[in-house]
Amino acid sequence: MRIGEVAALVGVTPRAVRHYHHLGLLPEPPRRSNGYRDYGVRDAVLLARIRRLTELGVGLDEVRDVLADTEGHDLREVLEELDADLARQEALVRERRTRLAGLLAQAQAGSLLSEGPVSPELSGLLAALGDLGDLGDLGDSPMAVKDREHLALLDAATPKERRVSLMAALHEMREHAGQVYSLLDGLVGQEPDGPHVARAASALAALLPDGLATHVPDTDAHGLAEALYEDLAPAQAAAVHRALELVKRRQEGPA
Repeated sequence: MRIGEVAALVGVTPRAVRHYHHLGLLPEPPRRSNGYRDYGVRDAVLLARIRRLTELGVGLDEVRDVLADTEGHDLREVLEELDADLARQEALVRERRTRLAGLLAQAQAGSLLSEGPVSPELSGLLAALGDLGDLGDLGDSPMAVKDREHLALLDAATPKERRVSLMAALHEMREHAGQVYSLLDGLVGQEPDGPHVARAASALAALLPDGLATHVPDTDAHGLAEALYEDLAPAQAAAVHRALELVKRRQEGPA
């Protein structure tokens, strides 16, 4: 058989056959008197094996190892690794499609968040905030708008294992969100060391759940805390910092 014939028989292109020759995967067959390669059944079987392995996703370097292993040990190991990798990819695809289905459902219902896509935990929190009837018109609160941006940043920067507990802590204070925003809005333009900051901090601390302080450190390696504080007015940042310190002391109990 000539190269075009063996390629058609196995289901590959002549270019692929030449590439396998170049890589040393497929030995060169004897040539006819006219210089054309003369492929036999053994060449076709080997070429078919290479095709099947590559279709499974086995890399060409691994194909070479498999072909060199006469007892099949390398093939078994390669296929087991490939199967495990495909299982991981399959689980990841299922997880992404599940999340995508939720986002599509929100989009169809007209409730897809402008901050989205966000984690299911944050989506649930923002939905709960929007469903509360006692918050008043938060559309007029600059701090409410800024808080959604801060929550989106926390959501993106917090590892999943910590994000669940963070959002749970924030859920605890959702009914007090209107009071928190009002206190912080009232600090804009104030001096950060004035008595009003201390009063606001005490009021804020009374509204914040104990678990929240552990998720908003004063500093962190990635600069998240600094970014959040810098986005606040000086008096707001001072009040939030002091309120979290009061919450930490409350957690520690009496000295």
